[in-house]
Amino acid sequence: MAKIEQKQVIVDEIKDKLSKAASVVVVDARGLTVDEDTKLRKSLRTAGVDYKVYKNTMVTLAVKGTEFEGLTTYLEGPSAFAFSYEDATTAASILNTAAKDFKKLEFKAGVIESVVYDAEGMKVVAGIPSREVLLSKLLGSFKSPMSSFARVIKQIAEKDSSAVAE
Repeated sequence: MAKIEQKQVIVDEIKDKLSKAASVVVVDARGLTVDEDTKLRKSLRTAGVDYKVYKNTMVTLAVKGTEFEGLTTYLEGPSAFAFSYEDATTAASILNTAAKDFKKLEFKAGVIESVVYDAEGMKVVAGIPSREVLLSKLLGSFKSPMSSFARVIKQIAEKDSSAVAE
């Protein structure tokens, strides 16, 4: 296989991941120990996030003409990419938690729903709870007034039944 064909396979792989991704987070993972990198990869894998190191030139070719093209300005030095397919904030959240433990891990940029964020923006996005957490909070807020209403109705019914019994 010629060198250009090998590169095209990698570019196609990146394009495929981008086409399915809800978000992409770019980090600089230089300086992580093998143990730290293994723990990071395992936590990302269990959450359904693809994490891989690609050459910046390959990614630049793959993102050309896509919603992810804004990442090219942040592609300097070694870059690792986390592709999140279901919940857009999953990768950012896991990487943010890991960055607190592994001081060498740094955000570079990311794209979520066609919006390019810099490192600081990604830290803010990482603080947003997951979709499931937000939905459970919403349902909890719906349930609370209904439970209170049901308790009041029950007390009224009990009061009326005790008044009838007398």
